[in-house]
Amino acid sequence: MPPGTTGPQDPAATRTGRRESAEERADRRWDDLLQEVRVAQTGSQILFGFLLSVVFMPRFAQLGDFDRGLYVVTVVLGALATGALAAPVSYHRLFAGHRLKPQLVDAAARLVVVGLVLLAFTVGSALLLLLRVATGSAAAAWIVAAVMAWFAACWLLLPLLHLRRHRDDRRDRDDRTDPTGPTDRGPVD
Repeated sequence: MPPGTTGPQDPAATRTGRRESAEERADRRWDDLLQEVRVAQTGSQILFGFLLSVVFMPRFAQLGDFDRGLYVVTVVLGALATGALAAPVSYHRLFAGHRLKPQLVDAAARLVVVGLVLLAFTVGSALLLLLRVATGSAAAAWIVAAVMAWFAACWLLLPLLHLRRHRDDRRDRDDRTDPTGPTDRGPVD
């Protein structure tokens, strides 16, 4: 195009989302979810495997009733976390061939969230058990509370703050380019 002339704008430059079919979006979301699950599953399985071996250690017999109970709770939480984080595989096998990929992704995503919450509680209770045995100090509970607050900040608060800031930035940018002025557009996806 000759200099100084105006032509149609590049649609890719002004577009703010993806142009994909529902099936393509479901495939992309499924791939993203699988990558996330791989990370969480590995941590969950390693922690759960370690927890299973603790009962066979000689020092386990010296634990008091509270610590033994805490161990049982920790192992059960670890089993539940591992089950929830492995559940997307089962869903995928059962849903395969039924043309339900969007429903599969939504259900699996919910299970992954449950699995992450259970994993956080597993880590917290395992840390409490470890610190109680290692230090015998009442400060163990305060340390675990601080670690759990850190998990909540890293896994929930920070992502929500970034999401909110991104949505606010997008709305501000849209309001500057919209000749009709600011409007309430609702949630941005």
